[in-house]
Amino acid sequence: MLDRERVSEVLDQIRPSLQADGGDVELVDITDDGYVVVQLQGACHGCPMSQITLSNGIERILRDRIPEVQGVRSADMPEDFDMQAFMGGQPM
Repeated sequence: MLDRERVSEVLDQIRPSLQADGGDVELVDITDDGYVVVQLQGACHGCPMSQITLSNGIERILRDRIPEVQGVRSADMPEDFDMQAFMGGQPM
């Protein structure tokens, strides 16, 4: 199981970039299968680019610094949401 404190520390490193644009991120959950569930807040919540922020920003950094992370999900998205399929099969 992923260490919640370790995930929080990485999110704290990401947070200033989000806050510079009026947004933020909250750690909601870590699933038993290694997925980090977050809630985007402020300007990030509801932003059309939020899913790209999740996959290209938050997920990429978390997976780079914590290899056990399988992925990142938004608390607002269904668990079975497939970003790659959503983007027309193009890798992120």
